[in-house]
Amino acid sequence: MRELPPTAGLPLQLSDLRPGRAPFATRMAEWLGVDALQLTCSGTAALVLTLHAMHTLRSNRSEVVVPAWTCPLVALAIHHLGLKTRPCDLAPNHYDMDAAQLAAACGPDTLAIVPTHIAGRVADVQTALRIARNVGAFVIEDAAQSLGAKQDGRNVGLLGDASFFSLAVGKGLTLFEGGLLYARDAELREALSASEQALIHPSPHMAWQRAVELLGYWACYRPRLLPFAYGRPLRKALTAGDPVAAVGDDFGFNIPLHPVSSWRQTVGTRALKRFPAFLQRTRAQAQQRVMRLRQLSGITVFDDPPGSEGTWPFLLLTLPSQAMRDAAMRTLWTSGLGVTRLFIHALPDYDYLRDVVGPADVPNARNFAARSLSITNSPWLKDAEFERIYAELERVLT
Repeated sequence: MRELPPTAGLPLQLSDLRPGRAPFATRMAEWLGVDALQLTCSGTAALVLTLHAMHTLRSNRSEVVVPAWTCPLVALAIHHLGLKTRPCDLAPNHYDMDAAQLAAACGPDTLAIVPTHIAGRVADVQTALRIARNVGAFVIEDAAQSLGAKQDGRNVGLLGDASFFSLAVGKGLTLFEGGLLYARDAELREALSASEQALIHPSPHMAWQRAVELLGYWACYRPRLLPFAYGRPLRKALTAGDPVAAVGDDFGFNIPLHPVSSWRQTVGTRALKRFPAFLQRTRAQAQQRVMRLRQLSGITVFDDPPGSEGTWPFLLLTLPSQAMRDAAMRTLWTSGLGVTRLFIHALPDYDYLRDVVGPADVPNARNFAARSLSITNSPWLKDAEFERIYAELERVLT
């Protein structure tokens, strides 16, 4: 039996796991072309630190404007600090926030806007910056899924006041969990350092847990073992009628905040040497398959805007209707071919977030959630297997 991962993650090699010490954050900063990065235990932790630092600088502001269709962890990070999530609806049939609605959502209580480079695609940060400057707010680029993406020849995450990247499983380069945090302004960097001192505390338990999980990733991240590590829990959740658990959207409210061990940093530093070539390989594969999918009338496949070069952990697309999307997923979701859904709901529609986000009128985000699916861009997805996915989508459309 063979199971493909839902995203294109860089497999680890046995040689990556040798003991040692390597300056992971320094190497990543060199690769991204910035002076310095802060290493955190997760992308969520990086967002918590960023918001904490920004709130210390502008304590009279408490709202954070985010896309209404994004990872629930974003809302949980905001809630963790006692701040308020304000969802902004998406542009019609698009992953990015609607510019007019974003302007209307921002005001004197806005602490930050969070444009999101989702699915490796590059978001419109310039519009967020213009609106933020008009109201005196910060801009945080959520590049959790887009490490290595570029805009106008520069890495994403360098336009806003701050940005963060995720090193979680499935994000390309992984430490099993981890995050990178960048800030442009010296005052904000100083505040981030103070926030790190206040919030991050050693945890031997988490250090051992993450080390074991990283070893598990090395051992199990391969098609012949993923049926047990990924496929079995997926099918169990779908059988129980729980799509939120099936895609891993069922997060808890506890957000670990601890340092990353030197050994895991060393693993990441060694894997980084192979990461640029991996990005090039998956980018070339994705472009071929995007062109193929565009032969299907009615499907929207999201590519890069002009001047941008995103990463391709998976292909994100929408079908003409929820009924068509659901018909395709009935066959493809359990096929082992790496087809899944990214986020099941718009943020206000997760039951466990109802007291965190609150009600919001976001019809475009709900429509996007209802019609979207993703196809893995793992190099393990063979051309013949991709054609099986293509044939099923063609059948549903006709």
